[in-house]
Amino acid sequence: MSAATGRWLALIAAYLGWLFDGFEMGIFGVVGPDALKSMMPPELWKTDVNLWYGMITALFLIGAAAGGVLFGWLGDRIGRVRAMSLSVLTYALLTGGCGLAQTPLQLALLRFLAALGMGGEWALGVALVMEIWSKSKQSFLPGVSVRAWLAGIIGSASNMGFAVVAMVSIGLTTVLADMKYVLEWLHLPDWIVQELLANNGWRLLMLFGVTPALLTFFISLCVPESERWKEEQASGGTSHWATRDLLGVLLGTAATVGIVFLWMPPSPVPADQPPPYQIPLWARIVGTVIGLVIAALGYLYPVRGYMSRAKATADQRSFIFKRMLLAAVLSGVALLGTWASLQWASPWIRSGLPGATPTSVGWTQFWSAFGSVFGCVLAAWTGDWMGRRWAYFVICVLALASTWGFYQLNIEYNTTFLVWAFACGFCAASFYGWIPLYFPELFPTSVRAIGQGFGYNFGRILAAVGALQTGVLTKDVFQGNVPMAASAMACVFIIGMVVIWFAPETKGKGLPE
Repeated sequence: MSAATGRWLALIAAYLGWLFDGFEMGIFGVVGPDALKSMMPPELWKTDVNLWYGMITALFLIGAAAGGVLFGWLGDRIGRVRAMSLSVLTYALLTGGCGLAQTPLQLALLRFLAALGMGGEWALGVALVMEIWSKSKQSFLPGVSVRAWLAGIIGSASNMGFAVVAMVSIGLTTVLADMKYVLEWLHLPDWIVQELLANNGWRLLMLFGVTPALLTFFISLCVPESERWKEEQASGGTSHWATRDLLGVLLGTAATVGIVFLWMPPSPVPADQPPPYQIPLWARIVGTVIGLVIAALGYLYPVRGYMSRAKATADQRSFIFKRMLLAAVLSGVALLGTWASLQWASPWIRSGLPGATPTSVGWTQFWSAFGSVFGCVLAAWTGDWMGRRWAYFVICVLALASTWGFYQLNIEYNTTFLVWAFACGFCAASFYGWIPLYFPELFPTSVRAIGQGFGYNFGRILAAVGALQTGVLTKDVFQGNVPMAASAMACVFIIGMVVIWFAPETKGKGLPE
């Protein structure tokens, strides 16, 4: 196999992995309210649906964070390709399993486990593609480097997956009545047919999520391993990773799951019994801060162990840890801003937005994702033209303005609403084209997968806390007003406008060895 063929096969495999990753992530945004409606009594669905939606979203993000570190560690130890195959298989099988959930807690657990694979696939795919294309001099666009072109492809892929799941959802809603005859033709029992078709067929869409498992055969058989990783393995560098270090990841994950349960809605009790005990607000806040500190120390533990066994100097350790924490803050702003605001369009529509139809959620996600595809490509190219820091600053400004515009200037579902959804996706989700351009430039080969895996996915923990707060703000502060809660959470983009000026400028520099 020629080097050029290997590069294109790696890019195709990673692109499909990211696309299906986005498909799996986007499923809950489309089916979440319907799934919860099928599992909760009507009186609880009206009052607690946003809290449960926030909790399941938070658990998903925490699982992705743990998966980013876990599979990033695995990719640095056994190779990018083998670890990527395992990550895709994990998220495909467990997303399909979500279609069998019977309670909100079961759905939350399955989404958490599926997210392990989704978080891992991002870090592994970015490391593999950037390393295997690092020596290519091919020019695809005047003035745009190969890395910027690749970063745009990477960022657009997962958002294309969001668009695909939206179109599948719209198509399923349209043909749902005809699906009954297909299922009956398969001689399925009536109760199974009813379960699969109930509440806009959300179980069918979840079960469809198992199909990416077929991608693992292509990855295993056709994709070459990174030569940079092979050189690191030959030098003995990969032997410094130890399985026992994953205990730190386990501890960090337990701490973040604990944060979610601090904010979990209380279990219902009969009307003739006293209301359930609720944890005081001050205790929730203190517990959240302690949990975040424990999580950070736990997720950093594998790198500490690696660097100790590799006899890294104090300056080298300090350099890597600072870069990892910087990456976590930068991705945290992006992820919190989108998951705690933009991703709440679905509950907003389902809450009774005037003009909404059964396909409104799907069309909103489609146009938002479609805008994100273009935004990600342009963000990566802009980072190459005007520098990494200025590009990030501009994205933060546009993300804040578009999110506020989307939630504050729309009062009904119509064409204008969808135009704003496109604009919000174009601006707010364009971070995901900038991040795969910048993060590989922060870390050397030996810790690139786990370094960017930590940075990107610890940001997901911050986003998880934010998603919880959107649900709490919606119920307890803004009396069910999703647009006000989402607009308040979008203020996090202001933090990004400040923090980026403390980050190094890497424009024009090669990947660190």
